[in-house]
This record gives sequence, C-alpha cells and structure tokens, in this order.
Amino acid sequence: MTDFLDTPSGRRIAYHQSAGTGVGIVFLGGFMSDMEGTKAVALEAWAQAQGRPFVRFDYSGHGQSAGAFIDGSIGEWAADAQAVITSLTQGPQIFVGSSMGGWIALLMTQRIADKVAGFVGIAAAPDFTEDSMLAGFSPEQIVELEENGVVLLPSGYGAPYPITSKLLDDGRDNLVLRTPLPLPFPVRFLQGTLDSSVERSVALRLLDHADGDDIQLKFIKGADHSFSSPVCLEAVQAAILDVTARV
Repeated sequence: MTDFLDTPSGRRIAYHQSAGTGVGIVFLGGFMSDMEGTKAVALEAWAQAQGRPFVRFDYSGHGQSAGAFIDGSIGEWAADAQAVITSLTQGPQIFVGSSMGGWIALLMTQRIADKVAGFVGIAAAPDFTEDSMLAGFSPEQIVELEENGVVLLPSGYGAPYPITSKLLDDGRDNLVLRTPLPLPFPVRFLQGTLDSSVERSVALRLLDHADGDDIQLKFIKGADHSFSSPVCLEAVQAAILDVTARV
C-alpha cells in the first residue's frame, strides 16, 4: 500500500515502507524513474525476506508523488530524499542509490551524516547534469536552451527527457566531484561494462575522488544501465550484505 509524506518543502511524496529489525535500507531511484522499478521492488522483497527495514519512494514529479517532473531539480529531489530519510527511518541506514539516486545519496552522506551506515551505488551518476548533459550539448541545443529554457533529449526509455535551465543551474549548485567527498563508512560501487548512460570513467572518477578507508568498485561484465538482471540483483544484494557485515 502506498503512503504519502508531506514534506517541509510543501511537496507530497509517495513511499512504501517495510518494517524489520537491524540496519535499514533506503532505495533512491534514478532520473525519471519511480519506486515501482525492477530494482526497487526486488530489493524490497529481498529485504522483507531478510527481516530488514526498507523504504522506497518517488521524488516529486516522479511516479505517484505530486508535482510535474519538468518543474523539478536535483536540489528539490535531494530535499525530498532528506525528508523521507529523516522522517521515516530510525537510526543510520544503508543508502542504495541508482544512477541519479547515487548522486542524491552522496549529497545525503554529506548533509545528514548521522543517518548513514553505509552506501551502495548502482551506476552512480554524480554531477551528470554538468558533465554528461551540458557538456554534450551541441551549439544548436545551447541556443534552444537559451531561447526556450528547455531541451528535449532522447531517453532510450520512451518519452524524451525535458532538460530545463533550472535543472542545469541547480545541478551546478549540488556538484559533489569538485569538492572533498568524505565517505567514512563501508562503500560499494557497482557498474556495468555495457552501460550506455554512465560510462566506466564516471565510476573510476568517483572511486578516485571519494575519501574513505573501505571503498570498493566492482564491474559486472555485460551489464547495462538498468542493472536489473538476476546476476546484477544478486550483486546488489551481496554488496548490501557486505556493507552490513562491516557496519
């Protein structure tokens, strides 16, 4: 059953929460994704079988949450995540961040450090608005953005992505690879070798930039950006268990 949280920012956020014992898990989804995705639902079922607390949710403008996607930004979605984590969970949690959710989870590790027990990144995409989207724009797209405030990019998943000036400007205010990134807890980064959305170089840059004593990166040969095959889901579960054992 879907529940809703009214956040301090005035946004209504849809979520699913499962009770349990021990360190909980919070799943943070990707750009234009939602909490009904394969990974979120599969990890919830796995956590329930483990008897472990679990939360999945939709950012504003995503899935069942209120708002329009085109009005959103990294900062607002991070505020949504922070409200969910601080309002719904007890004690430190393991953040599992997929793609954009990896970026937002990294922001959470710096803003609410007392809520972090560990981190698992799945094709984490920190700073993608600056380093992937804006850096890849053609001169024509730059003009379109300046004139209309929005550019439509092919998504590979159906409808195109509306990329707004607000999203890009706000993304610049939330970059994590330009300043120190201390991660003083167990961290496991997972990356597919056939990911066409997040290149291997991003995972390596993040590994090199992050500062911590227990940080590992694992590549899954043949895995794409969805990272939802049985082999990939098993890798995520193993990473969570590894982090849990070291907390």
